[in-house]
Amino acid sequence: MTPWLHTAAALTTVLGLFSACVAHVAVGRFRTSLGVLLDFLTAAGLIKLADEPSWGRVAAAAGVIAVRKLITTRLGRPLLDGTRRTDHRPI
Repeated sequence: MTPWLHTAAALTTVLGLFSACVAHVAVGRFRTSLGVLLDFLTAAGLIKLADEPSWGRVAAAAGVIAVRKLITTRLGRPLLDGTRRTDHRPI
């Protein structure tokens, strides 16, 4: 991996962590901050994939996307009793 792509992927990851913290403080919702973090991790994985595509990197990027989809889908489902959360407290 070229040094500037490695730096860009690492910087994207760090900015994702920072942005997720800021989103959590600003909005106060775990789902929002987790979505922001996973979007940045997806971007970092795609940056790594841009240098030398390999099956391992494709699998890593696909894994992050699958985890993001599963987590956001699961967090959006109703509670066990069939109701949705209406308060805005973090989960």
